[in-house]
Parts: sequence; C-alpha cells; structure tokens
Amino acid sequence: MWLDRLKIAIVEKNTDALEKILNESPKFNTKKEMIEASYLLTEALTIVTTLKDETSLILKKISKNIEFLASTQAPAITKLDIKL
Repeated sequence: MWLDRLKIAIVEKNTDALEKILNESPKFNTKKEMIEASYLLTEALTIVTTLKDETSLILKKISKNIEFLASTQAPAITKLDIKL
C-alpha cells in the first residue's frame, strides 16, 4: 500500500503527497519491497531536486524582469512642491 502510494506520487510529481507518504512509517514484508522502496526514494529525491532547481530558475527570471521593468520607469518625484 505504502509503495503503491509512493509510486503514484512520483508519477504525478505531487510533492504534497510525497511529503505525507514520507512522514509515515512504511512496513515491508520482503527484502524486495525494501529494495524497491530504496529506488523509489532515490527517484523521489531526483524529482524534488529538479522541481527545486526549476523553481529557483523561474524566481531568478522573475527578479530580472522586475529589475528591468523598474529601470524602464520614470523616476517618481518624492518632493512635495506647492506653489502659492
């Protein structure tokens, strides 16, 4: 059951489900299940790392776009100029 849910979460790349599954204690009946879990956990780590790197790249692009947009705007006048 635990292995099946882990497989589904990996295929869906669902990090929320991965977190919930990994917080549970798995119960293995055979050595084969343990080895399979080991490979699945390695794959889950790869997915999480890849998603983290993609998110970092997107955030850097957004930051650069914000800086570009800020540089193209006219400077705001912050001085109150009242003439009577």
